[in-house]
Amino acid sequence: MRTDRHSMDLWQGRIDPEADSARWHQRIQPLADDSTPGVALLGFASDEGVRRNHGRVGAVGGPLAIRKALANLAWHRSGPAYDGGDVLCADGDLESAQARLGRNVCALLDAGHLPIVLGGGHEVAFGSWQGIAEHLAGGVPRMAAPRIGIINFDAHFDLRDPTHIHSSGTPFAQIAEQCAARGWPFAYACLGVSRASNTRALFQRARELGVLVREDRDISESRLPELMAELQAFIAGCDAIYLTIDIDVLPACEAPGVSAPAARGVPLALLEPLLESVRDSGKLRLADLAELNPEHDIDSRTARVAARLIHLLTLNH
Repeated sequence: MRTDRHSMDLWQGRIDPEADSARWHQRIQPLADDSTPGVALLGFASDEGVRRNHGRVGAVGGPLAIRKALANLAWHRSGPAYDGGDVLCADGDLESAQARLGRNVCALLDAGHLPIVLGGGHEVAFGSWQGIAEHLAGGVPRMAAPRIGIINFDAHFDLRDPTHIHSSGTPFAQIAEQCAARGWPFAYACLGVSRASNTRALFQRARELGVLVREDRDISESRLPELMAELQAFIAGCDAIYLTIDIDVLPACEAPGVSAPAARGVPLALLEPLLESVRDSGKLRLADLAELNPEHDIDSRTARVAARLIHLLTLNH
């Protein structure tokens, strides 16, 4: 496994004198080829896809901001956690960066780790998917047509037509094309969609592709049991789950530092139990977080939310 940047210098924070008071910065380790399987963080420092999608850039700084926020959180894990460094997209060559990310994700999965990829724009998704696809297609036993369930918590479908340009708005359309070319099923659930932020053409494309869609207004406390049942039914029909969280699914008051702040969004208090349901399913193999834009964050509010989500997703691994 080779990344473009790897430094442990950012892992700093408070040290408490009491026994059993460790924090993430005291337990995280640099990733090595012989590391015992655990949680492995991998950054994707890119906002080239956001730039191509005419969004506000700055997500390239997301991986470092998330690490800084995560460093001081209390350590409640039993297994190890590692930092595998960053894949950079500094030259505008998004496609090559996504391919490098895919190779690194595949290597982590082959080694038995749970990769948590830190974006970066949501173009991270196509690189992440390439990694889990290569892992499952080349694994032992080899899966001829794996059903990779993609669960995306997002205000946007990201199903724009990729014919002319690849961007942060096209990754799941690109994945659908790859699945069709390989003869694989395309299993996609997009939860938290804003009808105001997605055109009728995108809703139509989602229908044509058989996407499980739940809008932001559908996610309420009273409907959580129903949503969890739907989510579990989706997961039951899949061989493995790739979870992707676009932080702009949260309301702008909770996550102001994103590429496209949400006017409504899904509050963290409703998002967390749904994520716990995915985490505890036994099928989660890969997760990433996208669109944190530290240039527009307020008091590191969004970075803290992202760090809390990682803390939640890795509690029982």
